[in-house]
Amino acid sequence: MASFVNAADAVAAALEIERRGQTFYRKVQEKATDPESKKFFGFMAEEECRHEGIFAEMLKRIGGLELPTGATDEEYLSYVQGLIDSHALFLPDQEAEMLARPLLGAVRFEKDTLIFFMELESLVPESERVHVRHCADEERKHIRMLQKFGK
Repeated sequence: MASFVNAADAVAAALEIERRGQTFYRKVQEKATDPESKKFFGFMAEEECRHEGIFAEMLKRIGGLELPTGATDEEYLSYVQGLIDSHALFLPDQEAEMLARPLLGAVRFEKDTLIFFMELESLVPESERVHVRHCADEERKHIRMLQKFGK
């Protein structure tokens, strides 16, 4: 993935994370053998789809806006790039491992996404931060739901 040069690139990365999350949850849903798991992971896929819609709308609104002042520091951009590159669903061969242990994989996916959204908040215009915070709150909720489902 190319280095971030503006807020729109960061939001586009969030869109890709949500798309991959939706695909992951659909695959887990298909593999599930019990109705409760199928329903739960289908719900999680729909949540990712809903988040994708939030970021798609945000991308339309912000277009090609530049990163906020101070966010162009090469070291900071390298850090954000590292967050994306180390995300559970962007690492080579991680999807197979995550599918083999779906609850653990799902928690890892949600945790990595939460961390990304916490960093994304500072990259988008002030008017969009509430939406990113909302998605971060959703990821926290998903982690709690996954932990509860695993018990």
